[in-house]
Amino acid sequence: MKNNPSFTIIGGGIAGLTAAIALSRIGLSTHVFEASPRLRPLGAGLALAANAMQAFKRLGIADNVIQKGRQIDTFSILDEGGKTVSRTDSRAVSERYGIDNFAIHRAELHEVLLNQLPTSQVSICKKAIRIEELPGGVTVFFDDGTTHRSDYLLVADGIHSPIRQQLVPGSVPRYAGYSCWRAVVYRPDLALTEATETWGRRGRVGIVPLTENRVYWFACVNAPAQSPLMRRMTSARLAELFGEYHAPIPGLLSQTPDENLLWNDIIDLKPLSSFAFGRTLLLGDAAHATTPNMGQGACQAIEDAVVLADTLAKNDSVEEAFREFEKRRLTRTRTITNNSRRIGQVAQWSNPLLATMRNYLFRHMPASANERQLEMLYSVDF
Repeated sequence: MKNNPSFTIIGGGIAGLTAAIALSRIGLSTHVFEASPRLRPLGAGLALAANAMQAFKRLGIADNVIQKGRQIDTFSILDEGGKTVSRTDSRAVSERYGIDNFAIHRAELHEVLLNQLPTSQVSICKKAIRIEELPGGVTVFFDDGTTHRSDYLLVADGIHSPIRQQLVPGSVPRYAGYSCWRAVVYRPDLALTEATETWGRRGRVGIVPLTENRVYWFACVNAPAQSPLMRRMTSARLAELFGEYHAPIPGLLSQTPDENLLWNDIIDLKPLSSFAFGRTLLLGDAAHATTPNMGQGACQAIEDAVVLADTLAKNDSVEEAFREFEKRRLTRTRTITNNSRRIGQVAQWSNPLLATMRNYLFRHMPASANERQLEMLYSVDF
């Protein structure tokens, strides 16, 4: 890369910070602007599949992440009574890639990423509201009336990105049809060894063990978008709703303090046809937000960063590198977004006949089908 161009990164989440780290590894300077007043995001647990861990290994920070996370070898789908619908053991596939799947608290991953960057490289309370591209650079306009100009711009400010909506006016989030509550609780009594999802007529409940005897759980319920009833849901009401599900679900929900609950409707972004816009590039959820059903939202943002650094290192022209990034990422992210949305629709079936048929088909699905999906996810191109 000639002339050591400057890059502005809008968004200090996983996508933006990982991109800053990746570009620093190839000697490029960046500055990150984050809208929030502090760099400690709300959130609960998240999955880091082997493809994300390969990316972190490439950046030289896999060991830092491993120290904060917990390895998850198996994932089971259960019915309401606790009977196994399907079970995926990732160890055989992961061994071929040299690194396995992890679960980690979002805030702890964020801390690992921040520790890789000098504090002077990140500015907070800077919400970008629009951009203007002129010959020789891009100017970012912030809601506090200030501006910042650099040679190139990376947009990583999430699914509600006003910059993406400026570039692609029709790209508004779409509702998946279900709401979700999440929490992390301290439960040393459970001694969990695998991640599970329970699929039933009332909805889904996922349980994922974290480090330090903590458990991350989520519960998804079909509902109208932005439902006041869902917004007012408490732990006790959730426990009642899922009261007929197998242990430890009712107790886990009822014993979660209400102040630990995080709620949001599940949304994604209809796949875009472009990520590159001259001197501006979309990354992470700003480019390809997906539902969480495949555990790939953060993973794809992390992949973005490594692929971007790879294309920049191979091209003298930044804009050509952006176009190459787009070619390498469009099909993969579109496939994951569409597949994840379909999985969520099937998992949320509430009709008893459809649910029974779904569970039967999943129970009789050959193991090779799961292995093929893991191969698709883990086979990265860097």
